Amino acid sequence: MKKFFKKQWPLLGLVVVLAAVGFYIFQGLRGPAQGPVARDILSGEGLQLKDIHYVQDNPDEGLKWILDAEEVRFSEDRRSIKFRHFQLEVQPERRAAFRLKGERGDYSRETGVIQLWGGLEVTTATGYSMHTGHVLIDEKKRHLRSDESVRISGPFFTVSGQGLFVDLEKEKLKILSGVTAIFEKELSEL
Repeated sequence: MKKFFKKQWPLLGLVVVLAAVGFYIFQGLRGPAQGPVARDILSGEGLQLKDIHYVQDNPDEGLKWILDAEEVRFSEDRRSIKFRHFQLEVQPERRAAFRLKGERGDYSRETGVIQLWGGLEVTTATGYSMHTGHVLIDEKKRHLRSDESVRISGPFFTVSGQGLFVDLEKEKLKILSGVTAIFEKELSEL
């Protein structure tokens, strides 16, 4: 069994990278994105951008990411960011590339909380995936959690259940209840 979990470490890596990229995205979006045109600057409502294609290449961090979103809205005080219909592609140098898709998200600079909703789907280049309806990432506590149903799949297994908690400092992942695991190979083969 220990051998199995060592082989599945990329799965936890996927969740850790997801949270880390969330932090990079919102740090990168501190100023207006280059390229898209501000469609509306609404008094009292902030800045709204449409059809965003934002590329952040951080060679020093070993990370490149591309964010496409139908709409991004910055609050007037620039303390919160809301976005709709987004896809994030992440290309880290030392880990597998992955894509994250969702319907909407919110980020509060004041609280350091990132929330993502709507058919969230993460897929990696190595064949792992995660599906859920909502994720909350707390930058300050370095936790990621969901109260929704979660399904995590790999090349020969699927684990599903209700709720997810990830301690990013300790690199520990826990599905909270109703866990079902399906293996397509015998554990002795692992």
